[in-house]
Amino acid sequence: MTAKTPIRTRTRFAPSPTGFIHLGNIRSALYPWAFARATGGDFILRIEDTDVERSSQAAVDVIIEGMRWLGLDHDEGPFFQMQRMDRYKAVLAELQAAGHVYPCYMSVAELDALREKQMAAKEKPRYDGTWRPEPGKTLPPIPAGVQPVLRFKNPQGGAVVWDDKVKGRIEISNDELDDLVIARPDGTPTYNFCVVVDDMDMAITHVIRGDDHVNNTPRQINIFRALGKDVPVYAHLPTVLNEQGEKMSKRNGAKPVTQYAAEGYLPDAMVNYLARLGWSHGDDEIFSREQFVEWFNLDHLGKSAAQFDEAKLRWVNAQHLKAMADEKLAVEVAPFLAAKGVTGLDAARLVRACGLFKDRCSTLVELAGWLQRLVTGGQASAEDISTHVTEAVRPALAKLAEALGGCEWNKAAIAAAIKQVLAETGLKMPQLAMPVRVLVMGTPQTPSVDAILELMKKKM
Repeated sequence: MTAKTPIRTRTRFAPSPTGFIHLGNIRSALYPWAFARATGGDFILRIEDTDVERSSQAAVDVIIEGMRWLGLDHDEGPFFQMQRMDRYKAVLAELQAAGHVYPCYMSVAELDALREKQMAAKEKPRYDGTWRPEPGKTLPPIPAGVQPVLRFKNPQGGAVVWDDKVKGRIEISNDELDDLVIARPDGTPTYNFCVVVDDMDMAITHVIRGDDHVNNTPRQINIFRALGKDVPVYAHLPTVLNEQGEKMSKRNGAKPVTQYAAEGYLPDAMVNYLARLGWSHGDDEIFSREQFVEWFNLDHLGKSAAQFDEAKLRWVNAQHLKAMADEKLAVEVAPFLAAKGVTGLDAARLVRACGLFKDRCSTLVELAGWLQRLVTGGQASAEDISTHVTEAVRPALAKLAEALGGCEWNKAAIAAAIKQVLAETGLKMPQLAMPVRVLVMGTPQTPSVDAILELMKKKM
């Protein structure tokens, strides 16, 4: 008996391009991407653009840009649903020929009246099957000049049951599901039908998506079964909440993913932070992309809504900044320096400066600010000048300027010059170092003065 060949994992991310993509959206790309990478499978990008009025190419571009920044590379796609209409209509015709689909001539006004009547009777509003063909049933006369919708003939009796990888066993009675409209009067297929055809054609094995889709799942499973196809494994992720505890959305102040790139966050730090918004590996808080992929599975997905916390994100980013090699950090910060118009740091000095300042920074924007001060000098506040650059210390500052003017420009020689002035004046290190910091960097809080001065040009 030969061993059964394991099925290759195939996951997908299927956003709608009806607005910018935010962190709550992109987390729904991160987990299927990680699962595909962890299992040696394929990750497919599919754009669900059937909402023609609200979809835009600009939104598609932001989706792709955000994924590229985060390193969420896709193996196939992007596929666009609007380019697959002929395929949907062909499958629709197959279902209709097999008796799984029927035309419904109930008007919108009739449907609204039915729903009002049901709600008045404290019943769940649902289509009542008026046009559903059944043995021995006489259908109403077909009204003249009316284009019907096509409805899926949902099974009656029994239940749809699946083992959700996040929520556990879910069972929905078929009697709770009415006959779904799967094509509009103009023949355009509807969302739930298109999704099934896409997942079927693309051989998706695992559907990892937000739990706002749970109510769609039993309908989609029934369509899969009507087509005689295997049903994917489902994992419905809890919502990501904003800092106010509301569902993260553009309306509630969410930012585009690409804005975090502009604010100086590292993509690996963002992947680390997003991974922990609904998944865990023991108590590990900080980990690399490689560790995340190695550890990721669907067994440790959280069941509760995760809440975004920008302060925590900044902390995670700071840890990644500190851990990053100075040479790589120099490459990452270079565009931010260019945006500030900062020149004059040669490659070697830039690398050393990154190593000196990175422990003080949460973002690349903050690091670029320190490096700018290093090149151009900082503008000290009047308060810092009056507090630290006092008349009492000015003679010592003059002595230090003279000592530095005659010494070699390296950290050891600069440190020796400072010690010499301290010995001659009887000052303590902070009494001299603080005014030097204020004068050369515009702030009394910096790394050690000798390290700062060594990286600055001798004459500015």
